[in-house]
Amino acid sequence: MTPALKKIFPEAQDFLPINGTDYVEFYVGNAKQAAHFYKTAFGFQSLAYSGLETGDSTKTSYVLTQDKIKLVLTTPMSGNTEIEKHITKHGDGVKVIALWVDDATKAWEETTKRGAKSYIRPNKTEDKNGIVVHSGIHTYGDTVHMFIERKNYTGIFLPGFEKWESAYNPTTVGLKYIDHMVGNVGWNEMNIWESFYRDIMGFANLITFDDKDISTQYTALMSKVMTNGNGRIKFPINEPAEGVKKSQIEEYLEFYNGPGCQHIAIATDNIIETVSEMKKRGVEFLHVPQTYYDTVLDRVGIIDEEINKLKDLNILVDRDEEGYLLQIFTKPVEDRPTLFFEIIQRKGAQSFGKGNFKALFEAIEMEQKKRGTLI
Repeated sequence: MTPALKKIFPEAQDFLPINGTDYVEFYVGNAKQAAHFYKTAFGFQSLAYSGLETGDSTKTSYVLTQDKIKLVLTTPMSGNTEIEKHITKHGDGVKVIALWVDDATKAWEETTKRGAKSYIRPNKTEDKNGIVVHSGIHTYGDTVHMFIERKNYTGIFLPGFEKWESAYNPTTVGLKYIDHMVGNVGWNEMNIWESFYRDIMGFANLITFDDKDISTQYTALMSKVMTNGNGRIKFPINEPAEGVKKSQIEEYLEFYNGPGCQHIAIATDNIIETVSEMKKRGVEFLHVPQTYYDTVLDRVGIIDEEINKLKDLNILVDRDEEGYLLQIFTKPVEDRPTLFFEIIQRKGAQSFGKGNFKALFEAIEMEQKKRGTLI
């Protein structure tokens, strides 16, 4: 059994305790090539494989790992399947946000009896390494949550997977764990999904941002951050707000053809080293207006890092009552302007960079302008 985790958000009901993120699964057009990208650019390592060689003739999956993070990249082996339809509709994107629980059956029962739509009923899979119980529910758009119970399993990943032996494993870049994952939903849907996470999954509303908090002269959005009781899982939910021009949320919804996971925030212990290495490997980051750095220290006070290094790398800084954080955002990692990543280092701060919103959105708008979607 997993040791009980401290409940730091007492307002969360926590009727299905979650130990952490188990894995994130992407449906992609070419898993072999996508795996090479995430190994090369993001420093992930080979972990496990499932496909024709393991007896699965319907799909191929590569599992990558870095510290506590597991990414699964899955490609269909034929057309007219759920996976193929997902890729045609959305492009490469997140399908499964899997949550590590002690009891996947109870997690499914607790959520479905509260109104969740079932994706997969509780099911056991096993091999010589033991048994895994998994179940799942639908959430926004075509995204699903899987509940993974692996307390009786000692294998490399899941039954049906074998160790992925590869001679090509670039060094890691210092990515540690998933800090939060952001979902974009449609107009006037934010409160619907706040209620979903509160009433169906027992989460609490950690913080709310309205269109006054998150706006520029052109665009705006609103957001509510939902968290489970131990704070291991945080899901900001974004919806569009009225603005002069098309916001990044509207652009996402248009190109993704509906709600979905907009970005994954990954934590590091040294953002300068991590970002420097990722840039060497070809990862492209947003460029914030350089005037941002003229006044940032007046706003956030003394920090440990050299401000010129942050400026050179376009790293943003913000402070709350518990400390400060450093963050930076990649450009979309797909041809469609949809999924991107955030790299974040927390030095006490538990917030989400409210003081950086204006600079960040201006940077995103510059990219939208290049794409011809800021209209």
